[in-house]
Order: sequence, then C-alpha cells, then structure tokens
Amino acid sequence: MGRIDYLSMRADAESAALLDTDLKELKAAATKLLSHAAALGGLAFGTSFLKWLASFAAIYLLILDRTNWRSNMLTSLLIPYIFFSMPHALFRFLRGEVGKWIAFVAVVLRLFFPSHFPDWLEMPGSLILLLVVSPDFFAHSLRDDWIGVAICLAIGCYLLQEHIRASGGFRNSFTQSHGISNTIGIILLLLFPIWALLTHLL
Repeated sequence: MGRIDYLSMRADAESAALLDTDLKELKAAATKLLSHAAALGGLAFGTSFLKWLASFAAIYLLILDRTNWRSNMLTSLLIPYIFFSMPHALFRFLRGEVGKWIAFVAVVLRLFFPSHFPDWLEMPGSLILLLVVSPDFFAHSLRDDWIGVAICLAIGCYLLQEHIRASGGFRNSFTQSHGISNTIGIILLLLFPIWALLTHLL
C-alpha cells in the first residue's frame, strides 16, 4: 500500500514538474512572439513613415527645381522616384477617378490652351499621367517589390553625387546658397530605400 502511495505521489510530482516546464516554455514563446511582432511592427511603421518623408522630400526638390534651383541635373528622375516611393493610400487616391480628372484637364490644357499651361506644371502633369496610365505590373508588382526600392536608391545616389559635383564638393554643398536645403532633401531621398532594403534583407 505504501509503495502505491509513493508511486502515486511521484507521478503527481513529475506531472507537476512537466506542467511547470511547459508553462515556462509557453511563457518564453509568447514573450518571443510579442517581441518579434513589436519589432516587425516598428519596422513597418518606420518604412511607412520614411516613405511619406521621401515622397515629400522629392516633391520639395521638384518645387525647388521649378523655382530657384535650376541646375543641369536630371531632376526629371524625381518623377519615377515619387512614383515608386509614394505611399499606398495616396497612390490609390491619385490613380483613381481624381487622378484621371486631373490628367484629363492637364491634357486638354496642354493641347488646346498651350499658352495657359505654365512650364512649372510639366513635371506634376507628367507624374499624374504616369500614375494614371501605368500598367498594373509597374503600379503594383514593381512598386511593392525590392526592384522599386532599388530604383529609388539608384536615383537618390545619382542625384546626390550630381549635386555634390555641381556644388564643387561635399562641404560646398552645405555652404552654398540653397545648398543645405537641397542636400538635406536629397539625403532624405536615400533614407527610405536604404531602410526598406535593410528590412527586406532582415
């Protein structure tokens, strides 16, 4: 009788120890899951924020080029950069009916009232047309893939080295008139693709 009680107590102790071990492992797995989810959520938030920042920086540089920057750089590359880096919500909005109406008005003005179509509207009009008429392969597949991010990185690197060369060196790019704002704007263009490529690799 005593042996049966001993075996029963030992079985209860072993099951309690197993249950305790299982609970500890479950707690550790839940902690890891929460930390990984938080990290991924932080990465997604960072990518989304930098995408908005990069788009506004590209638009800002485009405005500067149309007003007082006036350099020999190929700033028309900012149009595909904005196309590939534009946040999804804004992209869907401009690709829909609103963008179609804007593109329609721009084409009508350009065709029938060229004297009333200002030069500074050339680039924004091209961007709207690109957004509206681009095939789904470019609008969805390439934009959401690392290829679109790599294109943004190549454009940002090209514009930065051209700006530094036009300024006469890196130091001059921060000291010349309008140099600081232009350099910071171009550096902001690089933050999004670098961050997105790093998160893609991770």
